[in-house]
Amino acid sequence: MSAIVSTQERIRRIQINGDEAAFNELYALHEAKLYSFAYSLLDDREVAQEIVNDVFLKIWIGRQNLPQVKNLSVYLYVLIKNACLNHIRSVSSKKVKEPQLTEAYYFHLSVDPSQLLISKELQAKVLMAVNRLPPRCKLIFKMVKEDDLSANEVADILGLSNKTVFAQLAIALKKLDDVLGGS
Repeated sequence: MSAIVSTQERIRRIQINGDEAAFNELYALHEAKLYSFAYSLLDDREVAQEIVNDVFLKIWIGRQNLPQVKNLSVYLYVLIKNACLNHIRSVSSKKVKEPQLTEAYYFHLSVDPSQLLISKELQAKVLMAVNRLPPRCKLIFKMVKEDDLSANEVADILGLSNKTVFAQLAIALKKLDDVLGGS
């Protein structure tokens, strides 16, 4: 709850006082995950960083509208997704389909103490199972498990129904259970 209060306080300081320090804190909190998301869609480090910076510049310029944002994290992911899609459209003459975008958004196990206990063999099985998931299923699983977004937030970001997100998560978990249940 303190992170929500902290974010709301930062937004208030940015909006009312034009507080650059609060803006820099907000940037530092969200930049890494947003960059990772943009990079996974574009597979271009420079463009991904440029898009993240452009999105934050737009936020700074439109800071008076920040209090209207109900969920900043979802808002930021949607801005990044839209900016990436706009970039792809402007670069490519052929229409890019969503499944092609999601194929690039692969699953990555983050390092934390509990995962250090997982054997390399088991970790390899999990990664193999996740990589075999259909593209959209893999994207949704990664956003929920790695980016710590709720299923409802993922639905909002990707423009899907909650039922679709939950169905895709169920598919992912069933396939992982099948792989791990056989160990």
